[in-house]
Amino acid sequence: MMSDKARTLFDALDLDHDGTLTRIEVINALRAKGPTLAAQGVIPVWGVGNDDDASALFDEADQNGDRVLSFEEFAALVDRRFGW
Repeated sequence: MMSDKARTLFDALDLDHDGTLTRIEVINALRAKGPTLAAQGVIPVWGVGNDDDASALFDEADQNGDRVLSFEEFAALVDRRFGW
């Protein structure tokens, strides 16, 4: 089962609300919203990194290499990485 925290974080990062995440979307959203999301407990403080960290997270999550993240791909990674 995917966590509610993963859904909350995915929705916060999905800037255009199309149900998928692009690399630029993840980088821009974490840059703009990361500290606030961490303060709200949506993402661990250590999970808010720089642009390279966001890009690496995207690459790790993009299991099928289509350059977009589905919720399932995203949730599988963040649930494991953040211990949800």
